Amino acid sequence: MEYKRILTVQDISCFGQCSLTVALPILSAAGHETVILPSALLSTHTGGFKNFTFCDLTGEIPKITNHWQEQNIKFDAIYTGYLGSAQQIEYVKEMFKNLGKDNLVTIVDPAMADAGKLYTGFNNDFVEEMKKLVFAADIILPNITEACLLTDTVYRENYDEDYINNIIKKLSDSGAKTIILTGVSFNNKTTGVMVFENGKSRYYEHKRISKNSHGTGDVYASAFTGAFMKGKSAYDAATIAADYTLKCIENTVGDEGHCYGVKFEPVLPYLIDRLL
Repeated sequence: MEYKRILTVQDISCFGQCSLTVALPILSAAGHETVILPSALLSTHTGGFKNFTFCDLTGEIPKITNHWQEQNIKFDAIYTGYLGSAQQIEYVKEMFKNLGKDNLVTIVDPAMADAGKLYTGFNNDFVEEMKKLVFAADIILPNITEACLLTDTVYRENYDEDYINNIIKKLSDSGAKTIILTGVSFNNKTTGVMVFENGKSRYYEHKRISKNSHGTGDVYASAFTGAFMKGKSAYDAATIAADYTLKCIENTVGDEGHCYGVKFEPVLPYLIDRLL
């Protein structure tokens, strides 16, 4: 398999096992050259921590990308996570145009909402800008809340397959090509992902762990990207990422002091074995 160069654009939360501190090691373990472009620098992530520091790096992004263009640095894939502003979305759209090798793969995790609510600091204007990025990407990885926002669908905690299929159809009709809809659960014992690939949907179900862990979406998206760029189909990459994320959660259950993320590092050998 060819050595791939992947650019990932998202924030650095120095402590908390999410965003770039998750993406960089997972993509590297998957065997890819991993380049980072931080959208912001935080002392910790925002989930459960008080008085965290925040440094907006929006102004640095065009300086960095202009330098890369001068050096003719190109990427096989660009994978985005948490973006802090509409301006950053505009910069990413420019990256899609200017920084890709032939057959560039663009992967967007529209990290902006969960459990029926937008994250702090985001509003409907941001959602409208995110739609432009999502529907220009090759692959998207929304959770159900994000998918509802992207399709102007009323969010429901309880739903059936028709509800999920309708969301998938709306995303596809709006321009989404390959869709990985995460956190799809039809009962209280299992959860899974709905994968829309080549015009067809397939569901992958696995057991559900009730522990609420920060950063699992970033673990999942990074593992998916790593697997997909190793030549796996979207469905196979989605299942590998789901199994890996589940094992990361299982590896953290029982450690009450580790409430800020999941212990993903000891489970990296499992991910590597699956990719081989």
